Parts: sequence; structure tokens; C-alpha cells
Amino acid sequence: MTIAIKVPALGESVAEATVAKWFKAVGENVAADEAVCEIETDKVSVEVYAQASGTLADIVAPAGATVGIGGLLGHIAEGKAAAKPTSAESRWSAEVPAAPVAAPPQLAASRPAPAPLSPAVRKLVAEHGIPPEQVAGSGRDGRLTKGDVLKVVGAAQ
Repeated sequence: MTIAIKVPALGESVAEATVAKWFKAVGENVAADEAVCEIETDKVSVEVYAQASGTLADIVAPAGATVGIGGLLGHIAEGKAAAKPTSAESRWSAEVPAAPVAAPPQLAASRPAPAPLSPAVRKLVAEHGIPPEQVAGSGRDGRLTKGDVLKVVGAAQ
């Protein structure tokens, strides 16, 4: 039996959240009440906990995805057995290991992975046509905050 991992209610004014990161990968064992992922809104970061012990069967909303309240994040397969691949693609990838693809050294060193944007920051950046990579982030892990974008908008005006 699979248990759905859903976005919890985060308050009256919150309608959506962004998946910040997953603490577990597909196929890893999960204990009941263990944090499996972290979600963020423009106001708060919250860890989402497993409701049952088992194996993380799949991830429906990867890091960076925006999901509504009550939206599906993934599934936990109850029990100790590892999750089995369900699609033809995952069966093939399990049988034939893919060759690792490495980025050229000059690109890997020059560009850090972009941090996900909160819904409020994404909206401001889109409204004002500002490329997010050109704004210095002051939030946790270098993430852009609403204040960072508003400073750039104020400086431009």
C-alpha cells in the first residue's frame, strides 16, 4: 500500500509552496515522522514528515516545483521492500547503467546551481523583467528574497 505525501496546510493566506529540497531519494527507507522534504513559501520554510514507515516510492514534485496546499509531493510504499520501477524507462535504466555525464570543468566551476525562487520572488522578477541570476541573493544559501528584488527595482527607478 502506498501513502501519499501531501503539502500541509500552512495558514489562511498561503495558497502554494515551493519544494526547496528532498532529504530522501527514491528507493531510500523512511521512518514514520522523519522529515522527507522541505517546502517554502514567501513567509516560512517547513519540513514535511513521513506519515508511515517504508520506502520513498516516487517524487511527484521535484525540488523547485510549485505545489498548491494539499498538493501531492510523492508516495511512500509501506514496508521494508525497495520500490520497484514502474515505467519502461526506469526498467531499462535499472538494467543498463547509463554512462555518467560530467559538465565541462570550466562550466561546473563558474556557475553554481541556481537556488529555487519563492512564489513571491518569482512574481516580482517576472513583473519587472529582471533576470534572477543578475540579482545578489541575501537569503539562506544565497537565495533571492523579496527585498533583494525590490532593491534592484528601486535602484532602477
